[in-house]
Amino acid sequence: MSNANRLTIWGRPNSVNVQKVLWCAAELGVGYDRIDAGMQFGRNGETNYLAMNPNGRIPTLVDGDFVLWESNAIMRYLCLAYGSETPIYPKEPRQRAGVERWLDWTLSTVQPIERPLFWGLIRTPPEARDMVALQTCADEAGALWRILDAHLANRHYIEAETFTLADIALGTFARRWFGVEGVEKPDLPHLARWYQTLAGRPAFIRYVAPPLS
Repeated sequence: MSNANRLTIWGRPNSVNVQKVLWCAAELGVGYDRIDAGMQFGRNGETNYLAMNPNGRIPTLVDGDFVLWESNAIMRYLCLAYGSETPIYPKEPRQRAGVERWLDWTLSTVQPIERPLFWGLIRTPPEARDMVALQTCADEAGALWRILDAHLANRHYIEAETFTLADIALGTFARRWFGVEGVEKPDLPHLARWYQTLAGRPAFIRYVAPPLS
């Protein structure tokens, strides 16, 4: 499916929350233009950007005269506006509620623990890293991933028989979890099996698999 009026997505491609949106758009076949913003690209602190997104964060979606921020909200919108029949955002109430639960869990629980670990190991020079603190972060993150590992014990995907937004949201963070090195991490076989399934998807390969930076 493609939309006649292309969307605009503001955000740098190495942002985990931008990656979620790009992955979702690709799964839906939605065309868009992307504008680099955030970190070395700046722009997200400029007046025109703050008029769209007062948080000054990325991503931000512009669809004609409609502007939306918050990555999970953007993914929901893309499914509703451009993928009404898509299985990645189920219509059945209980399945959709399950997907929503994991979307909320991603931002409320996983990201606050994942962020200091990722920044400490990827975006901090080796000589400035506090490895004791980072191992503590890894232990906390590992405890969270154990929850999902147990959930996936008898499941191919997180919440349904098919791939959904829950897999996109948590798959981008799992990329970081499996990609960081230098700390001890627990063996999570069900999580690893699920992750390998996602890693073969073309949109994952294009938008999420590139080297962490």
